[in-house]
Amino acid sequence: MTPVELSRTVLCAVRRAVDDGELSVVVPGRAVVTAPGPGGCGDYATNIALQLARPAGQPPQRVAEVLRPYLLGAAGVSDVVVTGPGFLNISLRRAQTSASLVREILRSGVRYGYADRPTGQLVQLHAAHEVRAVVVMDVVARVLRSQGALVRTSCAARPEREWTEVLGAEVDAYGRPDAPAPLEVNVRPVPAAPADPVSLGRDAGRWALLHPAAHDRPRITSGYLSQREGNPLFRVRYAHARTRALSRNAADLGFDAHPGDVQDVRELEIALADHPRILAAAATRHAPDRLARHLLAVADAVTPLWPTVLPRGEEKPSAAHRARLALAEAAGTVLAGGLTLLGIDAPDHL
Repeated sequence: MTPVELSRTVLCAVRRAVDDGELSVVVPGRAVVTAPGPGGCGDYATNIALQLARPAGQPPQRVAEVLRPYLLGAAGVSDVVVTGPGFLNISLRRAQTSASLVREILRSGVRYGYADRPTGQLVQLHAAHEVRAVVVMDVVARVLRSQGALVRTSCAARPEREWTEVLGAEVDAYGRPDAPAPLEVNVRPVPAAPADPVSLGRDAGRWALLHPAAHDRPRITSGYLSQREGNPLFRVRYAHARTRALSRNAADLGFDAHPGDVQDVRELEIALADHPRILAAAATRHAPDRLARHLLAVADAVTPLWPTVLPRGEEKPSAAHRARLALAEAAGTVLAGGLTLLGIDAPDHL
């Protein structure tokens, strides 16, 4: 269960308590879910009881105790503890152990999260003659195909040669297609690119156009070429390259990866397990920015794992090292697959 899904679960618990007459409040539109603070426990915590206490006319702890059994009955929740002035600390059931999740990813490779078979859905994508629209359409087509759809693409006019040669934006036809498809989608991110991204090259140019949501203005800046932590594209590609380096270093030390359960990697497990849902959502909503942001979340979540993968000093490789190496390789696989769908190179050395 992701934080967004857990937030919906919390709101559902409030709604059920209101329907049963346990609380007399207006169900809020949002429930904040964060990591537990000092004195907290479990996987996540929410202050929803403190938020509802005043409108409910009850102390926060009383509101929390009312909501606790509704949360305990929710799918995916294993325990709920009330701490402090009324924080609800939530522990989640693990649908998959680290080992089974890693095995699934390594077995599927870069196609992890893809549909098992064609769905028979036919989609016609059409883009205006504008570089951002054409690049976004190219990636939407890739993601839809990963989910089993048959996709045709067209552009209002022949794209500029640099768009296809430098940015790798593929288009099937020019002008409006004659034969209508069951689902026709106009790809029209607004606003358009404020400057020509071709000068950034394929990888940085595509990221600059794809990472912002369709309603956000893209930034065409040389910052996407810098190898610094502040560059999100660098963080994603560096995380992938680092996982590949760990595999090479482990081979030099005479051991390889073997999936096993790893402790204290809950954030990374959630991000990896969420990858198929992100691909499906990016396809359904025609939003490649969701995939770009997800890859950044995976990259940031795998970073704390790196110092623990290889043995130190005279330490011998253990089952724990092999399990952590397998988890790092799984993260690298997800990053490589996602970058490929975005049309961006995933180098083994960076």
